[in-house]
Amino acid sequence: MAMLDKSEITKGRLQYHLRLKPGDVGKYVLLPGDPDRVLRIARQLDDAKEVVFHREYRTVTGTYRGIPVSATSTGIGCPSAAIAVEELANVGATHFIRVGSTGGLQPDVKIGDVVINTASMRNDGTSSFYVKAGFPAVADHFLTNALIESAIELRGERDFGLHVGISASDDAFYGETPEHIQMLSEHKLVNVEMEASAIFTIAHMRGLKAAMICGVSGNLVTADVVYEDENKPLIRSWEDAIAISLDAIYRYEQGSLESRL
Repeated sequence: MAMLDKSEITKGRLQYHLRLKPGDVGKYVLLPGDPDRVLRIARQLDDAKEVVFHREYRTVTGTYRGIPVSATSTGIGCPSAAIAVEELANVGATHFIRVGSTGGLQPDVKIGDVVINTASMRNDGTSSFYVKAGFPAVADHFLTNALIESAIELRGERDFGLHVGISASDDAFYGETPEHIQMLSEHKLVNVEMEASAIFTIAHMRGLKAAMICGVSGNLVTADVVYEDENKPLIRSWEDAIAISLDAIYRYEQGSLESRL
């Protein structure tokens, strides 16, 4: 009996969840969680148009300095983020930058800061469907380096705090006990969020490129969080992260060490 190969049957055609088809997106895709944040990204693109909004997945495509760039919301958590990356790859996307929100795990990580992650501790279940236990979830070196270079250059004019290091990707927002948070902090992790480990893992297994930059929404160690009022520093950090990501794409596209390997 022939078993269904989902990857093979969905490649290069209209996608089931995102409702995208080849030609709808550029090779570079920014991945916020929230569909509303896709519209923030669109405002920093030229000629941005909404392609489709289905379920939690909103997609726009435009250009930045002549480079086609798309943005697709992933929803919350690794399962929906994994579907987004798989289906975007099926229609031609090759480079992904998660532009998200994150909680700080070290005392010096402040609300409104920007964090760029080099890897993620795999505390999710989704990535275990792709790789064995102990396999690292690592961002693409060259795309991440472009983010870091752009962030350093833009930091002077935009005045944000910047941190670079390893994150954790958890599955349960309300399951993060004080003991769990302490464990993450003691492992010297910079921050925790809910999507990177799947995005990094799937990109690696499919021969694609993925990186992540986040605005800090709160600090779980110092208990400096904003759960009810409008979090204006976080909103500002989203704008910073989007600007950094777009500049990084331009920088990456111009050529780097990777192109000389």
